Amino acid sequence: MNIAIVGLGFGAEFIPIYQRYPGARMYAICQRSKEKLDEIGDQFGIEKRYTSYEDLLNDPDVDAVHINTPIPLHGRQSIQALKAGKHVACTVPMATTVKECEEIVKLTEETGLTYMKKENWGKCSFSKPAISRIWMDGLITGRGYLPCTMLHTVWVRFWG
Repeated sequence: MNIAIVGLGFGAEFIPIYQRYPGARMYAICQRSKEKLDEIGDQFGIEKRYTSYEDLLNDPDVDAVHINTPIPLHGRQSIQALKAGKHVACTVPMATTVKECEEIVKLTEETGLTYMKKENWGKCSFSKPAISRIWMDGLITGRGYLPCTMLHTVWVRFWG
C-alpha cells in the first residue's frame, strides 16, 4: 500500500514507521513549504513530493493519505481524500463540525474505503511490562494498537 503523509511538522515522525512496516510503502510527502518538503524528503529518501494537496490526490499511485495538517483542515481534507478514492488516517480531531464527521462516515459507507482516526497513544505514560501483561492476557491479539484511553481503562481494571 502506497502511503502519502500530508503535513510534515508532527507528521514527519511517522515516516520511519511506514518505512519499516511490512506491506506499507512510504511513497509520497506533501507540505506547502518547498524548503521543508525538500529537507524532509532528502532526510528520509522520499522522491515523490507535493506542495499541492490536490496534486497528491490526483496521483493514481497513492493508496492512502495520513493527514497531519492544522486541525481546521482535517475534516475537509479527509472528505477530499475519500472522494478521490484514497484511504485516510487522520490525527485527532476527526473534524471540527458534526456535518464533516457525518460526511466522512457517509463516504466510508458508500465507498468501502477505510478512515482511521489516529490517537497519539505513544505519548502516554505506561510501562512495557504493563503492555506485555495485556498482550499475554489476550486483550491484544495480532498486529494493531491500543488507544491510550482504552489502555487507561485496562490499567485501572487490572492494576488500579
